[in-house]
Amino acid sequence: MPKFLHLSLIILGLLCSFTATGVRADGTVSEETAECLECHSSLHPGIVKDWQNSRHAAITPGDALKVKGNARKISSPTVPENLRGKAVGCAECHTLRPGEHADTFEHNGYDIHVVVSPPDCATCHREETTQYADNLMSRAYGNLADNPVYRKLQVSIIGQTTRKQGQIQYAPANRLTKADACYYCHGTKLEVTGTEVRDTESAGELEFPIISGWPNQGVGRINLDGSRGSCTACHTRHAFSIEMARSPYTCKECHVGPDVPAFRVYEASKHGNIFSTFNKNWNLTSVPWTVGKDFSAPTCAACHISLLVDTEDEVIVKRSHRMNDRLPWRIYGLIYAHPHPQSPDTTTIRNSDKLPLPTDFKGGFASEHLIKADEMKTRAGTMQKLCLGCHSQSWVRGHWEQFENTIKETNAETLTATRIIQDVWKHGFAAGLDREANPFDEAIEKKWHLTWLFYANSIRFSSAMAGGGDYGVFAGGRYQMSLSIAEMQDWYNLRQAVEKRK
Repeated sequence: MPKFLHLSLIILGLLCSFTATGVRADGTVSEETAECLECHSSLHPGIVKDWQNSRHAAITPGDALKVKGNARKISSPTVPENLRGKAVGCAECHTLRPGEHADTFEHNGYDIHVVVSPPDCATCHREETTQYADNLMSRAYGNLADNPVYRKLQVSIIGQTTRKQGQIQYAPANRLTKADACYYCHGTKLEVTGTEVRDTESAGELEFPIISGWPNQGVGRINLDGSRGSCTACHTRHAFSIEMARSPYTCKECHVGPDVPAFRVYEASKHGNIFSTFNKNWNLTSVPWTVGKDFSAPTCAACHISLLVDTEDEVIVKRSHRMNDRLPWRIYGLIYAHPHPQSPDTTTIRNSDKLPLPTDFKGGFASEHLIKADEMKTRAGTMQKLCLGCHSQSWVRGHWEQFENTIKETNAETLTATRIIQDVWKHGFAAGLDREANPFDEAIEKKWHLTWLFYANSIRFSSAMAGGGDYGVFAGGRYQMSLSIAEMQDWYNLRQAVEKRK
């Protein structure tokens, strides 16, 4: 057979295997999903195209179950028989467990729900769903909304500001402002508040649920089946790409600072420099992910989530969707850096002052609620094993020595600033918790929480992530922290002098 004719037949065969909507016509797409695609291919072509390019469209759960060893991507030991032989499409996700979802409604003969939740994804990804449920991120909504101290900080930042009788006053932010601010990342609480009828071109009038708090893909979103979290915070709809989840730009959405400047530090670091220069030659989709073969410097996912192996296919670190499995310290100061909480629900924590904070104002840890020294050692060892995939023992030891010193020093600096604000409260120059007031809303109090919420965090992230250039010094680091402390002391001295002259 002539080569050109053989090639023409191959191309013709490929073209014939797709329908007009671009979906494979080889029987792997269910009738239900095919019916969805008939309308939504024209209504939402972007969504459909993303799905068509996804792994979900390319492989069935049954085929995924056949993969053995580290290359296996599906973690559930089995999946329902009716789902094994079909691609994971619209119907396979949006019709699961209809009785569990408050937003389930009748749509063209099917009971579907709008919001897909982690328990739906657990049909195929049970291990990841279980791990994520034990993750601080899954509790991000409640850990913020249900902590009275954090609510006061929240009001001082996003609350409605008015000026009355020469004083600034704050009222809680409204629902839409919250969803557009802190709860964009922390997640909203979804609720069905009613229904509405829409006139559609293809099917006439159809009734849809009205969902308060939607749209939102926050990591701790409270879903309409009562579950917590959103897988699409990292695996964006509808491609659900491993490559995207491994990219630092995905994490940047919520970790860009200045309170959590992880991406800015990464971008300025040696690791970030290598990524920006060479990532076009990396393989960001391979499972397992091979250090030195698929990539040559870590991304956020490499350090915190991904299954990594060496070039001999020996496991360096296991995959985990509990993001702190490799972290001994919680460097996000509240008020001080501290060992990670034992439970992802931090609202149960009480410090020595009976406040729901992991540290007290003197820097003491609420140790009863935090991981112990042996667990910290285990987690540090896991992270160091990862570092040793590229670095020598002396390099890793030196890096951790610097990092531990940074924890100690930034906590000491925070203590200095906190002692000043405690004197301010003691003399009545501002109203703190001792007067049942907001300890964050006055100018001097804002100066105080800048020292630990912004500057100490910047220093710690710069140190933890193997160097972020100037973020440890002049770019929101040690210089700004020392300046703020000096300004706080000067403010306090001035107020004392004014009081003495009265």
